[in-house]
Amino acid sequence: MRAHEERDPRHVRSQVREMFSRIAPRYDLLNHLLSLNLDRGWRRKAASALAAKAGDVVLDLCGGTGDLALAVARAAPGATVVCCDFAHPMLRRAAPKFARAGVGARCLLLEADGLALPLGDASVHGITVGFGVRNLADPDAGFREMRRVLRPGGRLVVLEFSRPSGPLLSPLYRLYLRGLLPRMGDAAAGATGPYGYLARTIAAWPDAPSLAGRLREAGFDDVGWRLLTGGIVAVHTAHTG
Repeated sequence: MRAHEERDPRHVRSQVREMFSRIAPRYDLLNHLLSLNLDRGWRRKAASALAAKAGDVVLDLCGGTGDLALAVARAAPGATVVCCDFAHPMLRRAAPKFARAGVGARCLLLEADGLALPLGDASVHGITVGFGVRNLADPDAGFREMRRVLRPGGRLVVLEFSRPSGPLLSPLYRLYLRGLLPRMGDAAAGATGPYGYLARTIAAWPDAPSLAGRLREAGFDDVGWRLLTGGIVAVHTAHTG
């Protein structure tokens, strides 16, 4: 049984929403600090992989404070990007970010649960998810919901942590997840527990081939991935038929 199947979805939803609401004020700073600023480049590569065009409507699911949505808007002038998250304090930080970048008119905010999107079938051209599917109460149900709202021929890009396999990087990364990330993250966030939770979900998350298989099970075609930074993260791509 997968770890996410052992959790009560109702409790997961409320706990994750409350956790991200608490860490919202320092979320961006910690993303950059704990990734050694590599997260900016990872998001740019994910936005490039989406290959959105002018006139497209793109859903950035689990959009948080809007960094990936902003990267998509910059990579695709003329596209409309809907930044969707269910933690209101995170979205509040996205709006001024879009305004400062001059893309506020085509970056919209949507407060909604990724497992029950208030969008019609086949209503968006593309979907991005950056470091968010791990936090869905049921990731596989989330993939099916993404498949539902994507138009035929639409493209999904999932930017998510993976598992480095190098003889040096792999043990160092496990050490980082078990010790450094939880301690530094919780200390900087001024809260006990959030970054320990994030470290555990990263460590338990499947590798890139396994995640690709689950995307196929959800009905996606042409599934592939690209490993970044020695396999610490992966950019997954998939299409609707």
